[in-house]
This record gives sequence, structure tokens and C-alpha cells, in this order.
Amino acid sequence: MGDMKFKIVSHLFRLKGGSGKFHKELNMVSWNDREPVYDLRGWNEDHTEMTKGVTFSDEEYEELVNNFKEKAEE
Repeated sequence: MGDMKFKIVSHLFRLKGGSGKFHKELNMVSWNDREPVYDLRGWNEDHTEMTKGVTFSDEEYEELVNNFKEKAEE
């Protein structure tokens, strides 16, 4: 598998805590020049290394947030 090209289009937030070399962030990332997606993963300080993560389309992210809100209201 070749190198993955990525661009962090928008930094949304960094989760507090974490230890070691990586910290978790939620960003909008364009992978291989595609449309940006919501991306949650660990990054090093200068964003040159990353851990495995998960990406969400706009619809998936909205569903995730709505489910969190519903659970919080229970």
C-alpha cells in the first residue's frame, strides 16, 4: 500500500488527557484529495505521525452526535 496523502482542513478539538507520544483529536481531514471527513485519531505534536483512527461522513457524524445527546437526556 502506498503513502496516504492527507490534509487537516479544520481542527475541531483535542481531547484532554492522554499519555505518551500521541493525543486524540477530532479534525476535518481530506484523505488523498477527497472531500474532507470527520476524523478521530491520535496524532503526535507536529502531525507527522498518527495512530489508527475512525472517519465519519457528515451523516454518520450527525447520527453519532444525536445519539450522544439522546443518551445524555435519559
